[in-house]
Amino acid sequence: MILFSFLTLALVSLAVADPIHIPLRRRNPFVSGDGQLDTSKVAVAAQRMRERYGYTPNVTSTSSKRMKRQGQSVGVPIINQQQDSSYLGVVSIGTPGQNFNVVLDTGSSDLWVAAANCAGCTSSTPTFDTTKSSTLKQAGTTGSQITIHYGSGQVSGQIAQDTVSMGGFTNTAQTLLVGTTLSQGLLDGDASGIMGLAFQALASTQSVPFWQNLISANQLAAPEMSFWLTREITNQNAKDDEPGGVFTLGGTNSSLFTGNIEFINMPSATQPTFWLLSMSAVTVNGNNVQIPTGNAAISAIDTGTTLIGGPSSAVQAIFSAIPNSVALSEMQGFFAFPCTSNIEVSFSFGGESWSINPADMNLGTVGQGLCLGGIFDLTQGSDVSEGGGNPSWVVGDTFLKNVYSVFRSNPPSIGFAQLSNAAGGGSAAPSGGGTQGSATITATGLPIPTGGASGNGSGSGSGK
Repeated sequence: MILFSFLTLALVSLAVADPIHIPLRRRNPFVSGDGQLDTSKVAVAAQRMRERYGYTPNVTSTSSKRMKRQGQSVGVPIINQQQDSSYLGVVSIGTPGQNFNVVLDTGSSDLWVAAANCAGCTSSTPTFDTTKSSTLKQAGTTGSQITIHYGSGQVSGQIAQDTVSMGGFTNTAQTLLVGTTLSQGLLDGDASGIMGLAFQALASTQSVPFWQNLISANQLAAPEMSFWLTREITNQNAKDDEPGGVFTLGGTNSSLFTGNIEFINMPSATQPTFWLLSMSAVTVNGNNVQIPTGNAAISAIDTGTTLIGGPSSAVQAIFSAIPNSVALSEMQGFFAFPCTSNIEVSFSFGGESWSINPADMNLGTVGQGLCLGGIFDLTQGSDVSEGGGNPSWVVGDTFLKNVYSVFRSNPPSIGFAQLSNAAGGGSAAPSGGGTQGSATITATGLPIPTGGASGNGSGSGSGK
């Protein structure tokens, strides 16, 4: 996770086996106050992504990471922050519950929230007052500190257990980090923390992630999480926080996609840590480009990252296929292309080919009629070789805005489907439909239907 957005949560009453759908919000951190692209911010985001996935720079870096009921599937509203820079959701922590916007991050596994009077928090950061929770329990050695490292910084604090709820799902003994010290820039706006949605093996706290606890407690109708992410990058009038889509726990929402969900199993030789797929093909305007195979094709699918990072040879091949594109010497690993170009890049992970909207490939002008590309060289400037045990690709929201994505834990697999007309481009709310469920979530003006949801993980199969 590199850049963040915030979730608005609404209370819902759903029939058994209906998914919970959570609207999202987002903002664009790459744009300065005068509305112009700030390339220094893009460069910082790229370097944070490199560090997060183990591509350490050649120079020393300062960064270093129960209430049981019948299974349901529930949709939770997402917040789109700063024109597609990050996506947030709302969690409730403690008794009585205190609500916080947290980054929804499939690229990490820890849950943490900023503590009251935390060092490094801004005046706008909502913080968790531990003295007001009657169910908070200290975990581990009293007074012991732990640090979680991200590409964008780090958070230190104490491990605790407390009641955590999202979308009506509750774990009364969820382990989390109460962050007492945050590095500068780790949180933006009214974000209070991060909810990691990857696997336990990746957790710095060694704790079971919230979503995995829900599955173990048979609270979810299916071992799945699904995302529809909106697009605001082309909306010059977008506010810092806009409706960001829907995060569905326990299934899918059939009004948000059309056709089958293509599930592809994670590489069999990999331990579930990140959500991983193998990149099998890339095209530019319909023409195949040569990309590395084997370990150098391993790709992390990361909702908490804004851009797409790839191995040097693949990124160079992509931009070599775009007439008059140029490498930017002042921005290591980035390329620009003529703003008049209509660039359509597609990815395949062993099955269908999924296109990226040209608007998502264009991050804004960098002068002389050139626009900055949304794919960059993840390995450039690193002392780590391609395929050296780290994911060679990090596929973030630049891609994920263009598909309906489903993360399934058993078998570990990721599914993609074509967005429905109602969800296409994030320009419209999903339409109603289905026979089960009569409640409607309304968050920040975004109506989300509960009908038409599927808690059985319907799709095209269990993987290929």
